[in-house]
Amino acid sequence: MSTSRIFSVLVLVALLAFPLIAPMYGLEFYISFVRRIFIYALAASALNLVLGYGGMVALGHAAFFGAGAYTVGILATEGVQSGLIAWPAAMVISGLLAFLTGAVSLRTRGVYFIMITLAFAQMIFYLFISLRQYGGEDGLNMYSPSSLPGIDLSNELSFYYLVLAILVAVLFLFNRLVNARFGQALMGTRENESRMTTLGYPVYRIRLTAYTLSGAIMGLAGALLANHNLFVSPSLMNWTQSADLIIMVLVGGIGLLYGGALGAFVMLVLEELLRNWTEYWHMPLGILLLLVVFFAPKGLAGLVRIRSAADPATTAKEQA
Repeated sequence: MSTSRIFSVLVLVALLAFPLIAPMYGLEFYISFVRRIFIYALAASALNLVLGYGGMVALGHAAFFGAGAYTVGILATEGVQSGLIAWPAAMVISGLLAFLTGAVSLRTRGVYFIMITLAFAQMIFYLFISLRQYGGEDGLNMYSPSSLPGIDLSNELSFYYLVLAILVAVLFLFNRLVNARFGQALMGTRENESRMTTLGYPVYRIRLTAYTLSGAIMGLAGALLANHNLFVSPSLMNWTQSADLIIMVLVGGIGLLYGGALGAFVMLVLEELLRNWTEYWHMPLGILLLLVVFFAPKGLAGLVRIRSAADPATTAKEQA
């Protein structure tokens, strides 16, 4: 078994054991906190699919994150509590938004792509602010979490393990995806789009498929966050939320399987620690980002050699 797989198994065992051990040391609060990290790890991993593997610098993915959260919140307000309905609906709506906005955005490149994704996201942001019947800019309260057969989401342990299982399943899906022909083609469009076009690959379709899938997973993360907070707000869709997710990917490791998850963990833990230490907690985080950019361009995951299975050179070296 490779070093990265052994490390992954150890981390998973630790995460499984954490909520059982935490109450012994009076750390019950951190069960909810770690669950929040899982949700942002899911969102950052979804962004990493297009940003890291596809080379698409999208500054509007928070719109899909917020749309998923609002789908669950609005359905709950209208009396639809079933997670079997609300969560797939969140994925479909966010995926559809990603498809429609991506169909236009992906016809551009560079700074134009960045600005168009930002523009679409801000349009969606202001659309939800205008929905006064659903709280407007004050947000929308949920009085109870979604209902799932056999799973009580009001129970901390049940919800924790469910979110962890979803995160692991999505990372497994992404691992298989980036090692499949589609994933290799997606990375090819990142490295040399002109060559891929010359070879006959449908570059636009490949990118749009990845963009849509990423948006759908973002919607699932938003649905989980809505149930975690029992509150949704338009701020989830603001461009600053997109920027935070990009920073998580950059810090964790762009284009590496665990990069988004590791970045979410590091950023949220540091935010929690620094917020209690100083009101100017953004400054140390900014310094960390500069250090990562200069000394670890592949992010912390690259620095500690946690490599995606899509990196064949590293995998071969570890197996040797």
